[in-house]
Amino acid sequence: MKPSLKPLDHLTLPFFEARHRDAAGQIAAWTQTAFPSLSPPATSPDIDVHCRELVASLGEAGILAYCVPRQDSAGNASIDSRSLCLARELLAQASPLADFSFAMQGLGSGAISLAGSDPQKAAYLDDVAKGNRIAAFALSEPDAGSDVGGMRCEATRRGEGYMLNGEKMWISNGGIADFYVVFAREPGTTRSSGISAFIVDADNPGLEVAERIDVISPHPLARLRFRDCYVDAGKRLGNEGEGFKLAMRTLDIFRTSVAAAALGFARKALRLGIERALSREMFGGVLADMQLTQATIADMATAVESSALLVYRAAWMRDQGVPTPREAAMAKLVATESAQRVVDSAVQIWGGAGVRVGEEVEALYRDVRALRIYEGASEVQRLIIGGGLIKAHRA
Repeated sequence: MKPSLKPLDHLTLPFFEARHRDAAGQIAAWTQTAFPSLSPPATSPDIDVHCRELVASLGEAGILAYCVPRQDSAGNASIDSRSLCLARELLAQASPLADFSFAMQGLGSGAISLAGSDPQKAAYLDDVAKGNRIAAFALSEPDAGSDVGGMRCEATRRGEGYMLNGEKMWISNGGIADFYVVFAREPGTTRSSGISAFIVDADNPGLEVAERIDVISPHPLARLRFRDCYVDAGKRLGNEGEGFKLAMRTLDIFRTSVAAAALGFARKALRLGIERALSREMFGGVLADMQLTQATIADMATAVESSALLVYRAAWMRDQGVPTPREAAMAKLVATESAQRVVDSAVQIWGGAGVRVGEEVEALYRDVRALRIYEGASEVQRLIIGGGLIKAHRA
């Protein structure tokens, strides 16, 4: 296979089957028709409306089905990781907010798919997959991000349900979600013990959006506050005290897809870098004629392709039923760290224009940064990889 910048060339790799090529074609076709009619707004207050439109359009096109785990014939929640990753890679190249909207529908509903009762699944999953309800995953807190076991939000038994008190921080889709999957602990418990998960509808009394948070790559983000927020026991997901395991299982499904989004950003940065190098006149020629530029582009392309192999190896293994904590961690670590370097190189090739607000590479520079933090920071991925190897050798 000759190297190129076509977004679907890597589908000839042996990781993929005909259904993945069909899915990629469907998603690529949507990106071509959805924009510029769904182009991002110029001002942050309109981003909420834009994300709602994206969710509705993705649902109508059938694309959200790739991120919402559904029961297989054995009754287990199942998702095709390769299709999920292909979707995020392609959407990230088209629109960071489209990728965000897609991914959060999956992450926000994942715990329902994994541990929800039949009535809970019937009440939420179809609407999520059709884009009729917006989902959110409320795990992090002001003092409990990477250290999930440090959460303080409490769920106290009260009658036939629970009373939630505490805060959640950095909640994507906060403020626009129709429901939140919230993790809280029984008073008196510590670390991973005593944590349970609950479905909390956005209009539930006692739940308020305490603060909308602005970040360098704007998207709906909020701090949530729970004040005597009563949740019926029928909204608990799975068994009491098993919320920590449920959160980890949910993140395990979607961690590799974060790497795929980073891969999409990197592919776009590589394309923009080459296009700029070929058009930017310099010293009687163009920037692409310079050997230093060619060396930079070589490093960018190598980083992109090595990330792709790690991403789709992890996705393929998961689809074969193989546990992939180490492989997913490797994919996320390498793809997100590499994407940061590739985007930075593209900005450098663009020169002064690369930091001008409104240029695509300037936006990419802001878009890519958070991927090294959320759903397991790079430092956490290194702990998973290194700790797992040491444990395996000791055994």
